[in-house]
Amino acid sequence: MNNTSIANMKRTDMCGVLRTADVGREVIVNGWVDRVRDNGGVLFLLVPDRSGIIQCTFDKSVDAELFNIAFTCRTEFVVAVKGKLVARDAAAINKKMPTGEVEVVASELRILSRAETTPFEISDDKEVGDAIRLKYRYLDLRRPSMQRNMMLRHRVTQVARNYFDEQGFLEIETPMLTKSTPEGARDYLVPSRVHPGKFYALPQSPQQYKQLLMLAGMDRYIQITRCFRDEDLRADRQPEFTQIDLEMSFVEQDDVIAVNEGFLQRVFKEVLNVDIPLPLPRMTWQDAMNRFGSDKPDLRFGFEIKDISDIAAKCSFKVFHDTVENGGSVRLINVNGYADKFPRKEIDKLGEFVKTYRAKGLAWLKLAADGSMTSSFAKFLSEEEIEAIKQRADAKPNDLLFVVADADWETAVTALGALRCELAKRLGLAKKDDYKLVWIVEFPQFEYSEEEDRLVAKHHPFTAPMDEDIALLETDPRKVRAKAYDIVLNGCELGGGSIRIHDPELQTKMFRALGFTEEKAKEQFGHLITAFQYGAPPHGGLAYGLDRLCMLLAGLDSIRDMIAFPKVQNASDLMMQCPDVVDAKQLDDLSIAVTRVEKTEE
Repeated sequence: MNNTSIANMKRTDMCGVLRTADVGREVIVNGWVDRVRDNGGVLFLLVPDRSGIIQCTFDKSVDAELFNIAFTCRTEFVVAVKGKLVARDAAAINKKMPTGEVEVVASELRILSRAETTPFEISDDKEVGDAIRLKYRYLDLRRPSMQRNMMLRHRVTQVARNYFDEQGFLEIETPMLTKSTPEGARDYLVPSRVHPGKFYALPQSPQQYKQLLMLAGMDRYIQITRCFRDEDLRADRQPEFTQIDLEMSFVEQDDVIAVNEGFLQRVFKEVLNVDIPLPLPRMTWQDAMNRFGSDKPDLRFGFEIKDISDIAAKCSFKVFHDTVENGGSVRLINVNGYADKFPRKEIDKLGEFVKTYRAKGLAWLKLAADGSMTSSFAKFLSEEEIEAIKQRADAKPNDLLFVVADADWETAVTALGALRCELAKRLGLAKKDDYKLVWIVEFPQFEYSEEEDRLVAKHHPFTAPMDEDIALLETDPRKVRAKAYDIVLNGCELGGGSIRIHDPELQTKMFRALGFTEEKAKEQFGHLITAFQYGAPPHGGLAYGLDRLCMLLAGLDSIRDMIAFPKVQNASDLMMQCPDVVDAKQLDDLSIAVTRVEKTEE
């Protein structure tokens, strides 16, 4: 039986697709042995592939030789099983398995490959450390949850290709070896052998290429592309990641948003069978910061920020009064209905939490269910002032008010924004299957970089300013708003884009506002500046983080689980053991000398 040729055991069906409608057919399934159960003369092999799992039965009384071969099978052996699909007895039906009403009564078995004992049990029920999962990623990917993740990712990419094709987009590849530019994150550099001492950069995004494609008359471009950034990692960041990247000609912001709302609606329906009503809500950057303390607001719960600076300015509490007097801001959130969930000890810990966001402290006022009040600051205020604050917060019994006063408006709202999310997390209010999408629009054109001591582009240097703000580029650039937009889901940015500058004169003004000399601008972006001289259409686009989009659709917390072979936090690959040293000849060919090699911990 074990010597049956592979050709004669060619798979007829995937393991997980067999159902009662297939009963009576002779089938051949291939897969890995998940479990072996000996039931005293009857042996059961549970055999999965990526589609699911099927039970295969071997009866010693019917075929002792076949039974004995099956008895040698161990976990993760690769097998081919041939037999008749039969319905299980009512008492033997396994309702936890989609194939639980049927089983394969084996007539032939071939062991295609034997397996050593694996370094961890390949099961979704067992906790395994990230390091060992990534070292043996090919085993980790056999787990049903990881295979579902990869299938979801595949489905999202297919929806993207199909949808944008229907909308008239052309899929066009752009180079992986390109020019290093100063704006944005640190580039990964690639040395050139034929141009000693010169380097390519791996693209952080195809931004300039897709704009050049619009200048080339391609009209609508789409690419599912790899991007590279040499930056410190976190749960939702990798050194190499994937974007759904698109650009459109002869459009304004509303056109780009409309096309992308259609895509999101299609993705949610086809991947999750969730209906997303359109149009999606929009919120300005300023409004998002004022109300939620973030340009990525999570709308699944309340606790909106309220401004009480006007009340604070007139109150007798010196901390509040002086903050406003000196140009600062006093804001609060109302954790309505949950005061009883936070004893004083927990409130004190939350005070330490907001300090990590540069807030100097956290004032609070707690209303018990019986209407009694305790507070860290009420004793410094009159009853009228306390009542005014309670009215502004719409405070009721069992409400808890948190107040931050800070000389910097953005620090105050950012700290409260982080606090509202932390509170929602502790209270279990942020449900992963509650999908709240929102567009954030009218971002600031610039932000100040302490490291570079200058204004830098908040989006990128090719983002167009709002028409009514163009005059401010040379007089008050900090007030300039951009034609930029982000799509946000449950507090995470799914993608971002902008309408681009297509007027060479305006682009020159933008470079000047960013501190570029004419010579420096030509050195870095001369190819784009030259291209704009030959007729540039109005254009704009957007790029989604595919890994992050899939992560959120799958209800996960890390993009690692949506990437087949991810890196760890120091950007190394534990499975391939890279980056690694290379031999001297390779370095000589590239005209490179290594001056320092640091040992990295395993």
